[in-house]
Amino acid sequence: MSDGTIVAEDTAATDAATPRDEGAAEATPAPAAESTPAPKSKAGRNLPAALAVGLGLGLSLIAILLWAPKVLVGVIAVAMAVATWEVAKRLREADVLVPRIPLLLGGQAIIWLAWPAGPQGVLGAFGATALTMMVWRLFDHGLTATPRNYLRDTAISVFVLAWVPLLASFAVLLLDQHDGNLRVLTFMILVVCSDVGGYVAGVLFGKHPMVPHISPKKSWEGFAGSLVFSVIGGLLTVTLLLQANSMIGVLLGVGLVLVATSGDLIESQIKRELGIKDMGTLLPGHGGIMDRLDSMLPSAFVAWLVLTALL
Repeated sequence: MSDGTIVAEDTAATDAATPRDEGAAEATPAPAAESTPAPKSKAGRNLPAALAVGLGLGLSLIAILLWAPKVLVGVIAVAMAVATWEVAKRLREADVLVPRIPLLLGGQAIIWLAWPAGPQGVLGAFGATALTMMVWRLFDHGLTATPRNYLRDTAISVFVLAWVPLLASFAVLLLDQHDGNLRVLTFMILVVCSDVGGYVAGVLFGKHPMVPHISPKKSWEGFAGSLVFSVIGGLLTVTLLLQANSMIGVLLGVGLVLVATSGDLIESQIKRELGIKDMGTLLPGHGGIMDRLDSMLPSAFVAWLVLTALL
């Protein structure tokens, strides 16, 4: 997710070269010409690559939603499998042994049962998967070995299950409603509005850090930009796409900015604790699938909640 940039980072390293005599200095060969690096944004990303990937993904999803909305269930299922694998891999690198097989299979069950069985199917699959992971982690080293860090690993496993496939299932539940494809498109547009507004306002005006100990590049000015863009986007999309009361768009816009920002901060804190920059490398300019979904996942839940209650 794009951060609202606030403070220029100190990227210049201090050289600690030892003194050399003149002869040694003259004998030193001239450095080879360096290739020009790809232009990067102030968020430290390859901006052209990020824009190209983001535009390609956005257009593809819009086409699916307008002409083949049921295909989106499969797209979500594949994306959640990749995102879950990315998170599990990073956790295992940090010696957190999440049970990958039940986590991946259970996550797929949560997604696929959301379409025919609704919230009951999601809840049942989540509960069954959580219980399976508890038992799996108890015996994943055999019947005679004593489990190590069982409580920590099991708790984190259930957290990942809720963070990735459970939150994603609300996009499927939203899709299953009347004009579900337009509802999903609405929440996606608002998340993009939040990202773009935060980035633009942060780069142009960002001076006051929001939570520097978690995400140094987020600013209150960027947050304000997210609010302005998302509320305007909410007014337009809810009124024009959903033919509903414009005040629902305002409420949805504000709600999605709050949870999208929170989702970004949650992943930032997790990556900070793991000592990594990105969850993966699949998407040039963005990182991994999970790095692109950090704000989308909680937004799917809030969009489902608001639109189900008010429409």
